[in-house]
Amino acid sequence: MTWLNTEAFTAFGQHILWSDMIGNTIGLVALALGWRRSVLTWPAQFLSGAILFAAFAGHLTGSAGKQVVVMAVAGWGWWQWTRGRQRSQDGTIAVRFATWRERGLMAGGALLGTLAVGGLFTAYPALSWDPWPDAYIFVGTLVAMYAQARGMVEFWFAWLLVDLVGVPLNFVNGYAFSGFVYVIYGALVLWGLRDWWLRSRASESALEGAPA
Repeated sequence: MTWLNTEAFTAFGQHILWSDMIGNTIGLVALALGWRRSVLTWPAQFLSGAILFAAFAGHLTGSAGKQVVVMAVAGWGWWQWTRGRQRSQDGTIAVRFATWRERGLMAGGALLGTLAVGGLFTAYPALSWDPWPDAYIFVGTLVAMYAQARGMVEFWFAWLLVDLVGVPLNFVNGYAFSGFVYVIYGALVLWGLRDWWLRSRASESALEGAPA
């Protein structure tokens, strides 16, 4: 799988690797499938993680390890969406806003997780080229995937917060394709947020109007 770390093409002075291009393109497809509430979003996320793991294994152990965690969460998300989760009328996953307690737990988990992972990356520099922003993106991605698995609209807000750091970080570190993909992520996130928001409100209205 060494070809994954070879150059696919050069654009605007940036060297685009096959792993960067393929893994992040599949990740983009996964996000679009998440917008459509398709259960296929999880296999796509798993495949994206598997490709990036294959590219990183052997020389970037920290990055490879992160992809293992992403793949595990993708497997859990698949299980959540296929086993006993509430369905909407069209057969897709039902979406809702998180409770304040859930929001607090996710925010607290994101903060503590970032501190823990950032501290680990700082203690072992070989695990990350930019410890604190990398920890923020990694933990934020896991929080977003958790919220997505639970059908929470806040999934999209988490992705927006990840994008705010992910876009400049990838461009600065020479991962131009990743940075470009994160820009597209931002547009998809806004559309997906609107769709899930409206669907959540429609579901709430239907429940309120249902006979007791």
